[in-house]
Amino acid sequence: MSLVSYLITMFAGLFWIFRVVIAVTMSLNIDLGFNVPDLTTEIVILFITLICLVLVVRRNIAGAIMYAMTYGWYFGKDIVNAVAQIQGGTQLSQSDGLNVFMAFVAVILAVATIVDIALNKNRKGSTKDKKTDWFYKNGDFDREFDERSDRNNYKF
Repeated sequence: MSLVSYLITMFAGLFWIFRVVIAVTMSLNIDLGFNVPDLTTEIVILFITLICLVLVVRRNIAGAIMYAMTYGWYFGKDIVNAVAQIQGGTQLSQSDGLNVFMAFVAVILAVATIVDIALNKNRKGSTKDKKTDWFYKNGDFDREFDERSDRNNYKF
């Protein structure tokens, strides 16, 4: 993996931890300025995200697609509602502004993850390795080596 891939994956993990902290504080009735509309849905999304992050670390494109779809569905509603509210002429409250900012971060992070895995040439799904295939997949060299070693057997 490249440095950018590591950074995107680490940031996704940190964002997941941040969302866990928000869910825990909401369940304990501690106000951090972030609102979770439905705590049960948030917990389900956290578990789905955990599975997706494991697949993203393994460089699986299906995990990245599921991650992007889940975050797009869950956080996309907040973005659409905020844009409609701003176009209607009303201002967002501070807590709504923080939620919309986190929604933007989540969606951008999901899109960056899927683009990174889709464009990465070093995905583990590819079994071809140009550095070693010339040696291990060359049957002529193996036969030539075997014949040469058979002629040079010295018996005592």
